[in-house]
Amino acid sequence: MPNTQKSAKSTAATSYDGFTDEERAAMKEHAQEIKAVRGGKRKTKADAEAAVLEKIAEMPEADRVIAERLHALIKENAPELAPKLWYGMPAYAKNGKVVCFVQAAAKFKSRYLTLGFDDSATLDDGTMWPTAFAVTELTAAHEKTIAALVRKAVR
Repeated sequence: MPNTQKSAKSTAATSYDGFTDEERAAMKEHAQEIKAVRGGKRKTKADAEAAVLEKIAEMPEADRVIAERLHALIKENAPELAPKLWYGMPAYAKNGKVVCFVQAAAKFKSRYLTLGFDDSATLDDGTMWPTAFAVTELTAAHEKTIAALVRKAVR
């Protein structure tokens, strides 16, 4: 009788590699970002900021409005952070390390835009603290909270 079962290894390799289409696209964007920096295409902070603003401009309107305001809040409250693209998302780095980023809802088919903080953000508070926030609108109170978080993240 013929063996009709495929090994788990061959099936997994041909049908699923562990990454979604969105994740693969983000990795490709990140590779392009690295090539742009290494190839000298983005030489200045202004070039990097222009790329971030271009990425924000591509977002659907609801996310774009929030992302534009987040960009302004981050610049106002942590001017030492350098805007850059990170896996195709607007991000803000200190000494080359991403501190925070803005992820549009469409990036990974989420239902909301996310403001995230990477490991280099100094938000540590005890043994548990939030590192990402869903943002569906920005009120004055939200802006005040975000401003404080961004300032704390770069201390």
